[in-house]
Amino acid sequence: MKYIIVVIGSLIIAFAFNFFLVPYGILSSGVSGIAILIGIITPLDIGLLNLVLNLPLIILGYYKLGKTITVNTVTCVVSLSLFLYVLPVVTVTDNILLSTLFGGIISGIGIGLILKYSGTSGGLDIIAILITRTSNVSVGLLLTAMNGVIVLVSGAFFGWEIALYTLLSIYLTGRVIDTIHTSHIKLTMQIVTSKGDAIRKELIESIYRGITVMEGYGGYTEEKKQILMMVVTRYETLQIKKIVRKHDQRAFINVYETVEVDGEFAKN
Repeated sequence: MKYIIVVIGSLIIAFAFNFFLVPYGILSSGVSGIAILIGIITPLDIGLLNLVLNLPLIILGYYKLGKTITVNTVTCVVSLSLFLYVLPVVTVTDNILLSTLFGGIISGIGIGLILKYSGTSGGLDIIAILITRTSNVSVGLLLTAMNGVIVLVSGAFFGWEIALYTLLSIYLTGRVIDTIHTSHIKLTMQIVTSKGDAIRKELIESIYRGITVMEGYGGYTEEKKQILMMVVTRYETLQIKKIVRKHDQRAFINVYETVEVDGEFAKN
């Protein structure tokens, strides 16, 4: 299922490129944007360029991100390159603004899906993921910042009006990515339960997170309670809730967003 989603995400990205961005010379984010640029000003195929330009970063991802995510990345890059080659370049609308909006949003959906399911669409995604593991900056924000050079190149080759459309497209892509790919968002979970020891033991075995345990009691029942507090990512909350409900159906769980984490926190 993971690989199916990666392929579907690649198809979505290729659709956004060939139907909305490429017809107007609007560049996308990352290495794909560079491939589009070279493909527009030369007779070289964009799909083949995307594959070749991504190879060095795929090798970097293998050594820094591991085998699994690299296999997903290769799957995405190959399928994206294939879809870019197969899908025709079609002008869906005569309105360049609409093409920019839909191209940025649709490509963001494709990239966000791939990132969410432990893959990358290749290129700068790999660099962005490596940086987010040592900082609290979101993937989408990093991609937007790193793609500033693409905007400058776009302005130099196609004029600054197209560069502004490129900037808008890249910004929208980054915003949509952050909406779908939310692993950078930290949440604090407080679990109030009378089965604290059993829940704590299973959480330690199943979830790679630190847990702080405090003693308390019910204000109404005066029953002794344990309060388990942990900082997690959004993807881990469902598994934690299942573990808690397995031991205590009446446990009280409070989840709220954490603005900043200062200290040791595993980002893998």
